[in-house]
Amino acid sequence: MLDTLEVFTTVIVGLMVGVEFSVAFVMNPILNALPEDSRQLGHAHGGRMLGTLMPFWYVGSLVLSALWAVAGWHRQGTGLVVIAAALLILSVVMSLLLLVPINNRNKAWTPENRPADWQEQLNRWLRFHYIRVAVIIAAFTLLVAALA
Repeated sequence: MLDTLEVFTTVIVGLMVGVEFSVAFVMNPILNALPEDSRQLGHAHGGRMLGTLMPFWYVGSLVLSALWAVAGWHRQGTGLVVIAAALLILSVVMSLLLLVPINNRNKAWTPENRPADWQEQLNRWLRFHYIRVAVIIAAFTLLVAALA
């Protein structure tokens, strides 16, 4: 049963990393290449869509990692799982304090009501997102190493 939890957790975190990596290095460049109004509308739509899904994925990944750490406390590699869980906690805190406030503003913007500095705010979000992606990649790497 623990083996199943380990693999399931690793897959779920890996998929989350893939989505967030894609947002940073695929979707944002695509959206940023669009004309200004389309760019802003695309970012707002993405913010609404992913802003609904990702909190469950982040918290779910953290819960699964914590369960793995507790259930596998006697196994070798548990220290790596604990560190991975700590990094996932950091990613949730970063999200709540740095990224969600910007996203909550962004998802309500339209070409008619967006602030003059909307692009700067999205660039700030992206800089924080790059850091968050690095954090969750590190967590994922530790979970993979713990499988060995």
